[in-house]
Amino acid sequence: MLMPKRVKRRKQFRGSMAGKALRGNTISYGEYGIVATEPCWIKSNQIEAARIAMTRHIKRGGKVWIKIFPDKPVTAKPAETRMGSGKGALEYWVAVVKPGRVMFEIAGVEEEVAREALRLATHKLPCKCKIVSKADLEGGVAE
Repeated sequence: MLMPKRVKRRKQFRGSMAGKALRGNTISYGEYGIVATEPCWIKSNQIEAARIAMTRHIKRGGKVWIKIFPDKPVTAKPAETRMGSGKGALEYWVAVVKPGRVMFEIAGVEEEVAREALRLATHKLPCKCKIVSKADLEGGVAE
């Protein structure tokens, strides 16, 4: 699973997911991609599940790019623990995704194969997504 090799600080604030994605909102490597249409946190195991779903469908043909990285630590306190006594232990890593962010890209396969692979991957992700082609995003952000 994806996670940073080392971080400056072990625990982070939750932050906000307001606004649209300013970076990573174009297809830069592949031909087709998955774009988030709502803000969410995507866990590292969900990214891995989507990657496996895509690569299994394209049967080792073509190429897949993952354009998000889980670099935010999320903490959780154990079940049935009283409030107080500090922040909980690190539980998992998430990638903060804003609307308009291209999360996965695919190239080197036919259009219908690529769209089906991306459709299978969207079912593994916790937010609403849409499948776009490079031509769709030429004018900027997909609406």
